[in-house]
Amino acid sequence: MSSPKVAIIIYTMYGHIAKLAESVKAGIVEAGGSATIYQIPETLPADILTKMHAPPKPDYPVITAEELPDFDAFLFGIPTRYGNFPAQWKVCLVKFVGSALLWRRGVARDLITLRQVFWDTTGGLWAKGALVGKFAAVFVSTGSQGGGQEATVMNSLSTLTHHGIIYVPLGYGRTFSQLSNLTEVHGGSPWGAGVFAGPDGSRQPSALELEIAKHQGIGFWETVSKYKFYSPVTGVSKLFSKLKVAFH
Repeated sequence: MSSPKVAIIIYTMYGHIAKLAESVKAGIVEAGGSATIYQIPETLPADILTKMHAPPKPDYPVITAEELPDFDAFLFGIPTRYGNFPAQWKVCLVKFVGSALLWRRGVARDLITLRQVFWDTTGGLWAKGALVGKFAAVFVSTGSQGGGQEATVMNSLSTLTHHGIIYVPLGYGRTFSQLSNLTEVHGGSPWGAGVFAGPDGSRQPSALELEIAKHQGIGFWETVSKYKFYSPVTGVSKLFSKLKVAFH
């Protein structure tokens, strides 16, 4: 039996989700656990990111969906796009590759190819049930109070459910005073920690938002560490032990 192997997997453009991720990780460590922060691949070209005034990416290792089975539990950091995953998390990327004449309309149009990204590359994992029984939580970033903090988490549950991943909410158990604080504007909900980035991305996570994220890390570790996890080698050894008993 071993401690759960936890990955904090994020996409961040302006750094808000990365700062929440660091607080989530600090909470896990404070609770006696460990976790590694990863980022998913960027899909936007460098020149577009420059025009969007996006800072350089943080120095986290890049993870692909094929590596998900290596972990027991995940915390996904999602900056919202209309209350849902942004394109970097879950969409078929449209890539222009040239121009051609459409057969029926006789007008010039760009040809496109579709390239799947992250979640949409997990069909093989889904078919094998490779993620069934793993745990996950979600934290988010939105531009404003009505930007979809709760909706983003809710919409992520469809993907988690199809993979058989067990969702662990933040809840109110250890964050009631923080989430019910009406003396200042703040992100976060019982669905998960959150930050308001502002319409131009200039607002940074507040101390209260970071505190909520830290509590999410603490609570997540306290939940998942109650369960027994076995490394592949240990699991195989236990299986053979049972088989030996059965055949004696």
